[in-house]
Amino acid sequence: MTITSICCPSRDSWNRTMDRCYRIVPCLSDPARRSALGLKFALMMLHLIYGGVLFLFDGDLIEKTKTEPWYTAIYLLLFVSTLIQYFITSGSSPGYVLDAMRAVNESNTIFRRTSVASKQPASSKNGSVVVTMDSGQSGRSVLGSTATSWTKLVMDLHPPGTSVRSLSCSYCNVEQPPRAKHCHDCDKCVLQFDHHCVWLGTCIGQGNHCKFWWYICEETALCLWTGILYITYLKTNISRAWWKSAIMILLLVILSISLIFLLLLLLFHSYLVLTNQTTFELVRRRRIPYLRGIPERVYPFSKGICKNLYNFCCVRGNEYSLEALPTAQELEEKSRPYTCLDVITCRCC
Repeated sequence: MTITSICCPSRDSWNRTMDRCYRIVPCLSDPARRSALGLKFALMMLHLIYGGVLFLFDGDLIEKTKTEPWYTAIYLLLFVSTLIQYFITSGSSPGYVLDAMRAVNESNTIFRRTSVASKQPASSKNGSVVVTMDSGQSGRSVLGSTATSWTKLVMDLHPPGTSVRSLSCSYCNVEQPPRAKHCHDCDKCVLQFDHHCVWLGTCIGQGNHCKFWWYICEETALCLWTGILYITYLKTNISRAWWKSAIMILLLVILSISLIFLLLLLLFHSYLVLTNQTTFELVRRRRIPYLRGIPERVYPFSKGICKNLYNFCCVRGNEYSLEALPTAQELEEKSRPYTCLDVITCRCC
């Protein structure tokens, strides 16, 4: 009874304090957003600790900065640009299905105003989809008036005979185009869903996969350069205080593990970019209905390395690209083994 009476007031005061914090900062009341903010803060602190310890312990680096300021300036520029790229990526949108529906609604509203009498069916060519609505439909709401046009569009992207019920998301109540998936963390259907990154607090998909790749690339370069500076300090400062060397060795071990993980992640996503795949499609290939009958070494959405890179890097983020599933003839062409003539004609490009 005594322990309970002592703990209850402290617990009540803690709850009152947290309620005041939630009223001041409403975003902290959501456990998911609170966890994401905590991970972002931890990542920021790791960067500051590694950079701060390096400049605090390494006196030779300070002297080198005075004689060769460009060296430290480039390192600090990479440090700052990596953090900026992190916040840009974490604040970007992966591209949601509902946003694509709204874009379809707005484009067809403009088309009806300019040409009320004309009608143009939805078509797909080389993975790029051109959509127009029938002029007789009214623009009441996205889930209401656009549902019919969106259903027709999604059905045209799938093979004939596909059921609408099998394409509908039970959470968003919307038909999913190919390569889309519902993210339970974001509670939205994401276009070209790759994965949900807890460190960024957002999904990686069609709209921000390129930004995510550049962030991994910059983070890998920063970790590699920082590791070189740590190793240089340990080699040239053997006779210094032991506790400084112990701290630097501990941080270097953690940095080495992170560098190995980042290098593997960078190589993995570079492979996905070159073959126009996503992490979800590669890991769950046998469970995805439209990929079950396709051989593992065949990449159904690949258009060649050069065009895959162009679509990944140069397509604007405010555009929604809905890719149609390849036909049986296209799959047969992609599954055909390479010959010497294919190499000469750059078939893979």
